[in-house]
Amino acid sequence: MKKIYIKHRLLKDKLLFVMVSLLSALTAVPLLAILGEVLIKGYDQFSWAFFTEPTPTAYKAMKAVAAGELIPGGIANGIVGTLIMLGMASLFALPIGIMCGIYLAENSKKKFAYIVSYITDLLQGTPSVIIGIVTYIWVVVPMKGYSAIAGSVALFIMMLPLIIRSTEETMKILPSSLKEAGLALGGNYMRVVTKVQLPAAFGGIFTGTLLAISRVIGETAPLMFTALGCSIIRWDIDKPISAVPLLIWEFFNDPNLQDLIWGASLFLLVFVLTLNLTAKKLAKKWNS
Repeated sequence: MKKIYIKHRLLKDKLLFVMVSLLSALTAVPLLAILGEVLIKGYDQFSWAFFTEPTPTAYKAMKAVAAGELIPGGIANGIVGTLIMLGMASLFALPIGIMCGIYLAENSKKKFAYIVSYITDLLQGTPSVIIGIVTYIWVVVPMKGYSAIAGSVALFIMMLPLIIRSTEETMKILPSSLKEAGLALGGNYMRVVTKVQLPAAFGGIFTGTLLAISRVIGETAPLMFTALGCSIIRWDIDKPISAVPLLIWEFFNDPNLQDLIWGASLFLLVFVLTLNLTAKKLAKKWNS
């Protein structure tokens, strides 16, 4: 009787293992299909010109398609615009998000901290298109024009709750003895936070920042309301500027440029994948 019971449990264990493996494989099928499709169709477009030249005109693209050639030009204007807006957004999101995360971690039981925490969760769940509309009202209308500044404000709003949460959780898992030792050695509260706790939490905060960047880099809707797009490489932050997600949307709407969708999409996927792998590696190294 005991042997039958053991065999029955082993059979259930194997069946559960097979079921979990099949469901896991089924979950990976759409991802692998998307990656395979983008890789096959986008790899041929990768070249030096693709990364250094701006988007071609519809006429040039039409001539190339009619001649059976690769479409000239590239996505340099989108890459430059993306980096400018991400850089500006990170410049403000990092200090504000880190300070806010430290406050929530150190004063979690206070009423004001509870309100801030609730607002952070609410902001994190806000659809990106709504953030784009609000930024349009707040920035684009007063400035009387689309610009990289407006685009970076939209990305800043989207990045902020992610950085706040990553900082808060990282600070909370630090051993309390670390803070107590710093205070016992005569350091004031500000010095202990900046010289002891923040360096110890750097890995987690940096990982959260990379994940926040990878989260917003593919957003299109808020940039349509704020940055608008531009067909040339532009460095002026007070004028309309392009971004890789915006270029993908523009390529989709132009039959002559649709072939460039795959190259731009592959670049975006590789960029996001690199950020995520870097974040995981840093998190693993920090936790070890």
